Amino acid sequence: MTDLFGGEAPRETAREEMAEGAILLRGFALDREVDLLAAFRAVTTVSPFRRMTTPSGHVMSVAMTNCSQAGWVTDRAGYRYDANDPETGNPWPPMPESFVALAVSAATKAEYCRFRPDTCLINRYEPAARLSLHQDRNERDFANPIVSVSLGLPAIFQFGGLKHADPIGKYALRHGDVAVWGGP
Repeated sequence: MTDLFGGEAPRETAREEMAEGAILLRGFALDREVDLLAAFRAVTTVSPFRRMTTPSGHVMSVAMTNCSQAGWVTDRAGYRYDANDPETGNPWPPMPESFVALAVSAATKAEYCRFRPDTCLINRYEPAARLSLHQDRNERDFANPIVSVSLGLPAIFQFGGLKHADPIGKYALRHGDVAVWGGP
């Protein structure tokens, strides 16, 4: 579809509510795919993917890296954010502006209008890789949402409630989908 000036018109994004304060924006990242993938390659050239070890000694099946002023790490000492890549000892690469712009835009669409990302964890899921249902509790400011961008293979995203007994929703994520959650 083209706009009035002959360029590509932005795609209409379907919005799906997962829970109060949590939405799924179908195809939201597709218009930015080329810039996102180029920036992604630049980040992983500086800080390649690695499979981290949990405090219990389990090697994660999901490969990870980070960018920005702090990165999420796990090892025998625990889960935490750190300013330096533990493999290189160097600071994590800066967060690309295309990542910042997408995160701010998605958060605004989800009504988190003052959000500015300060860290970016990048997970690579290969076939058979999985991340178990967990709570994100290492964040400094729970007033800000988590913005999750899906690029590549489809996957099932499980979203639970605040209590273990709460029902778990399962959402098929496709290339270009963006999930935003925060608030309650």
